[in-house]
Amino acid sequence: MATNHLATVETFLQDHPSSTIKFIPPSSPEFATTREVWNGSRPDQPLAIVQPQSNEDVTVLIKFVKSNAIPFSIRSGGHNLEGLALVQDALLIDLRALNSVTVASDRKSATVGGGILQGDVIDKLWSQGLATATGTIPHVGYYGWASYGGYGPFSSTWGLGVDQILSVTLVDPNGNFVKLEADDRLLKGIRGAGGVFGVIVDVTIKVYPAPSLLAGPIIYDSSDIRKSYTEVNTAYNELLKTETILPQLTLQRVCFNSPRGLAFAILFAWSGTEAEVETGQMWSQKIASLGPAKMNMVKQTSIPEWISGAGANVPRIVYGSSWTYNVSSVTPEIAEAIGSNLAIIPADPGAMFSLHQVRGPSAAPQAHESLFNPREPHFMLEILGYAVSPEKQAESEAWAERFSAELEKAALSSGVLIPTAFVSIYSSARSKSADDWVKKVYGDSAGELRNLKSFFDPENLFKFTVPSLQ
Repeated sequence: MATNHLATVETFLQDHPSSTIKFIPPSSPEFATTREVWNGSRPDQPLAIVQPQSNEDVTVLIKFVKSNAIPFSIRSGGHNLEGLALVQDALLIDLRALNSVTVASDRKSATVGGGILQGDVIDKLWSQGLATATGTIPHVGYYGWASYGGYGPFSSTWGLGVDQILSVTLVDPNGNFVKLEADDRLLKGIRGAGGVFGVIVDVTIKVYPAPSLLAGPIIYDSSDIRKSYTEVNTAYNELLKTETILPQLTLQRVCFNSPRGLAFAILFAWSGTEAEVETGQMWSQKIASLGPAKMNMVKQTSIPEWISGAGANVPRIVYGSSWTYNVSSVTPEIAEAIGSNLAIIPADPGAMFSLHQVRGPSAAPQAHESLFNPREPHFMLEILGYAVSPEKQAESEAWAERFSAELEKAALSSGVLIPTAFVSIYSSARSKSADDWVKKVYGDSAGELRNLKSFFDPENLFKFTVPSLQ
């Protein structure tokens, strides 16, 4: 069957010489590198790869695959932590050529292509004196990051990525363009469930005047990382009792294996006006004083420079899997579980830990506008059990699984575990069924998501999407 489908694709593209669609069959020398996704342990081999060069190309492809019953999947950035853009013997529609950025005349919004990477969004907006909420890894696809939630260094200032989405252009199951704006009920579903209803060929997002940015890692003594982590957590909780963390400031706790060894750090990002830089510098000192800081690398910089530097610590291909939890607070029991497991993290650049805090504009006010949850103030924890070589994968995954079990136990005993999990990191393999997975990541919104899917894609044409609703 796969051979027949491949021949059908080749014939179709040959019969449409005016098409700008790039075709990369398995026999092409480009196939292996074009197929690569962040999770290298994904074994699936696509039928072939096609790269539409325009929105119109996407409509052509969707009409073609539907009429010929050819299974297909969609790739934007390819950074899904399970590598789910790849499906065995399915045609891979790679959107990365759709990478335009068009700023509106009022400079309050911009329309970006559905396959653009975050680094390109950042660079192109910054060159025009603008910025928007993004993550910290430049080679992540922007739309996937934003539509599934979008934690990042500006979430306390401007909100999550999902809160930036004003409208989208979607290619529906019939291969037609649909523009979704304002209060369209499908837009609410897209804000949280990504491309489960169709192919997103462009998205209009909020943009802001480029801020004066103070950013960089504050690196704490990691010789006794358990002690450092618990001390910093205790001091931060005490700080919250007496201080209000300003909206200009976003903090992300991370642990990773740097070229100089294991590092526990807080990624500090202060985005404000030039007049507020001095206040940001005072906050940098406060955060550094939370624990035994070895190095405070916070400096005035640009968003492109900051994101490029932060992304340099993340490998381009890894092997393994991830775990995630949401908690309402980081109790001493949770901090102890985190610290003790960071002390035994494998010495591999792919093994990492991260903690994001959701507060301010990222919390409750937008709950009715998207399916993403939770929207109450909380902390999202990422345990990334990856390795940069297949030989080390088992070690990293075993560490992550142990870490996860101890963290969950501590969160349950503390009474702070939030029942839903972050869709981009929660592994589908850990659920008994697709329905269990959807309930785990969407909670009370799972029914609304299924109703939207049934209405807009009743034949489940877009079945190889995240989340899977099969």
